[in-house]
Amino acid sequence: MSDERIRTVRVTLDGQTIEAAASATVLDVALANGVFIPHLCHHPDLRPAGACRLCFVDVDGRMVTACNAPVVEGATIRTNTDAVKTTVRGAVELLLVNHHRGAVDCEEGDACELRKIARFIGIDEVRLARFRRPEPAPPVDTSNPFFEYDPGICVLCGICVRTCDEVVGVSAIDFVRRGVHTTIGSAPGAKWMDSDCVSCGECVVRCPTGSLSMRDSEVPEREVRTTCTYCGCGCGIHLGVTGGRIVSARGVRENPSNEGRLCVKGRFGYGFVNAPDRLKKPLIRRDGVLVEASWDEALDLVAAKFTEHRGDAFAAIASAKLTNEENYVLQKFVRAVQGTNNVDHCARLCHSPTVAGLVQSLGSGAMTGTTKDLGDSRCILAIGTNTTAAHPIVALQVVRAVHQGGKLIVINPREVDLARHADLVLRNRAGSDVALLMGMMRVIVDEGLHDPAYIAARCDGFDEFRESLARFDAATVEELTGVPFAQVAAAARMYATNGPASILYAMGITQHTHGTDNVLAVSNLALLTGNVGRTSGGVNPLRGQSNVQGACDMGALPNVFPGYQRVDRPEVREKFERAWGARLDDMPGLTHLEILGGVTGGRIRAIYLVGENPALSEADANHARHAMEEVDFLVVQDIFLTESAEYADVVLPAATFAEKDGTFTNTERRVQRVRRAIDPVGDSRTDLWITSEIARRMGAAGFDHASAADVMDEIASLTPIYGGVTHERIEGSGIQWPCPDSSHAGTRTLHTERFPTASGRARFFALAYRAPDEEPDAEFPLVLTTERSLYHYHTSTMTRRVPGLEQLRGEELVEMHPRDAAALRVSSGDQVRVTSRRGEVVARALVTEVSPPGTISMTFHFHEAPTNVLTNAAFDPVAKIPETKVCAVRVEAVR
Repeated sequence: MSDERIRTVRVTLDGQTIEAAASATVLDVALANGVFIPHLCHHPDLRPAGACRLCFVDVDGRMVTACNAPVVEGATIRTNTDAVKTTVRGAVELLLVNHHRGAVDCEEGDACELRKIARFIGIDEVRLARFRRPEPAPPVDTSNPFFEYDPGICVLCGICVRTCDEVVGVSAIDFVRRGVHTTIGSAPGAKWMDSDCVSCGECVVRCPTGSLSMRDSEVPEREVRTTCTYCGCGCGIHLGVTGGRIVSARGVRENPSNEGRLCVKGRFGYGFVNAPDRLKKPLIRRDGVLVEASWDEALDLVAAKFTEHRGDAFAAIASAKLTNEENYVLQKFVRAVQGTNNVDHCARLCHSPTVAGLVQSLGSGAMTGTTKDLGDSRCILAIGTNTTAAHPIVALQVVRAVHQGGKLIVINPREVDLARHADLVLRNRAGSDVALLMGMMRVIVDEGLHDPAYIAARCDGFDEFRESLARFDAATVEELTGVPFAQVAAAARMYATNGPASILYAMGITQHTHGTDNVLAVSNLALLTGNVGRTSGGVNPLRGQSNVQGACDMGALPNVFPGYQRVDRPEVREKFERAWGARLDDMPGLTHLEILGGVTGGRIRAIYLVGENPALSEADANHARHAMEEVDFLVVQDIFLTESAEYADVVLPAATFAEKDGTFTNTERRVQRVRRAIDPVGDSRTDLWITSEIARRMGAAGFDHASAADVMDEIASLTPIYGGVTHERIEGSGIQWPCPDSSHAGTRTLHTERFPTASGRARFFALAYRAPDEEPDAEFPLVLTTERSLYHYHTSTMTRRVPGLEQLRGEELVEMHPRDAAALRVSSGDQVRVTSRRGEVVARALVTEVSPPGTISMTFHFHEAPTNVLTNAAFDPVAKIPETKVCAVRVEAVR
């Protein structure tokens, strides 16, 4: 903290002597001391603008705007002189007449700050009658599905424009037209939906007059604080409830993960909870048809069948959408009741290389830093991540870092949105990340930009690693990556000379047959420059779902108990045997892919599928569908009848996040409360209750927890990194693990003093380049890579039941470069057929330079065009993750 920020000055405010921070403005000081100064364009999240001209005050005989006037030692500030009152009154009257339909009162009521100011000053309709009325305002813009813009009550304060620029980093809107015709938009005459708006609603919640307002909004009867159910950002939200329905969501400003900010899904994506097609009763397949049944019928059947298939014939697939407590009980059921370690979840398909790689190099497979600290990084290297789409609130911190002068390097085959903020953009060939990163590290070592003291004090394996850099000379790196080596060298120098430097990565790094090597390369780079263990630095994998970090922590993995304690270590296994009162298997179980593959060979005969949808999410999805069709007994537990549930023998209706208590652990290791806002709809039940009831009907002990809080107490007693976590302790802002005991405050930055390895030191790894399993050839000349849309989540089970999100993105699109489109004689909007060695889909083309020549891009959100029937199930031999980021395809126009 600078001396300027901690230094104080003494000023006189309306006759009262006050001590204030030297960095404060006059408006800050007045509001902090209970003195109201009218203002409309000021907001604590934004830089002062002085645009509304309402906050005039007298400072030492000079009229100044209080919002951007700093306090100075000995200043005399007067807020209520006759001159100040007259000036402010005139400004308010002009705003009311020209931009507020000429009236003090409006339908926004007390939500309108201008109305409050007018009442404070004493302006009434009689005074306004003497002014000439302006021309009628343009019509209300209702083009956005979630909010509307009424120019008739807009006072042009600019808060929305500045929010979009300073907070969101999109700059979708600005002042358009001139003079009395000035309004807000992207261009004269353009609708809001014609802009680059990402529909996050951040401008709406800051609008002081209600000119921007939510559409079809209801004032909730009450609000419940909880955690968002979408991505791994872990945003705190207040869910609004009316009549047993969720009617609103707003951010929790006190939550350190999001500070009140939300993306479009977090703010508007709650409608799925109220969807009419929610599963409300159990279903049992009779004569080939799923029909409604009672809970007793369904659970008795499940218990009997699971009893028949105990041992390694049984497998369960858990879910990152479940709470920590539910995942813990599920894996406990698999191990203690079914007698097998055949349990896995969707982390196998997204971040299993993160755990496999970082545990080897750093001793812990999680984000080393904190989301908020990213905003103070001096350099951010974002590789294999489309952060603005997949982790929008993390992206806000990247934007903050850039606004504060930090450097940004973006490495991605696609020109992702974050690239427009970047100092350097390197568009490498899909699957060439090891070559590019090792090339950067060779430059760093050759030019002496590494940190020898840090390496000597805290790392092993450096000499062998350094020798392996010889394979990555300039010509080799350029040939493998397609990136001019001068750009690689520039990125190396920028990263190495601007610290603290942070690396962000996601599935563009992990979803490869060499995903673990990619993660080790990332770790090597951070260690080489001494950035691990530094606040605002480190290695920061961005986890994709709300509780994928927690599901891993809870042991929903085939090789580890909760807290990453290995199942093949006798002392660990004995601890859990004593706690659970059961004999436990000492052999690691099958992974996600192996579970489904095991059906074909007859090894797996019963599957308990909870909150996952492999019919759309699995690589080479046809093999997943075949497995679910062929397995002897399939139980699906979910909130909707998903594509995978269609194959089930029994479907159990589960509760949503809004209908249960528990915890999620977000991407920054923060364990946070999930709170029940409404009762489960129909006859649905929480996943915790369902799994526990199955266990009880099978005669198992240890499944009689009174509450989710009791389950967390059991977790803490067996899981050292959660040792100090209780529901009571995390009521406020949560706790970041490791938190070993009740006196520990949690850990903001990992590895500051030692690494959680046997030696206490990190390790470098020598690496070699390995090509993707499939590369383009004459038959399949293009590369398909997969991505995510901002407006949808995973297989869209939830988001496609929100009409506004469906309006913003309602179908699959095949993104292709203009050069490829020209060769195929395809234009945007044309239907194209995409074919791989495994299947084909038909979707519309989107011609864009976002995709590089030779590469097309698709999401996996849409069942009408199931992209994963194309993708390659070849997997990383260490992490067993399929290579969904690279497969060879051909594209043909559908005439």
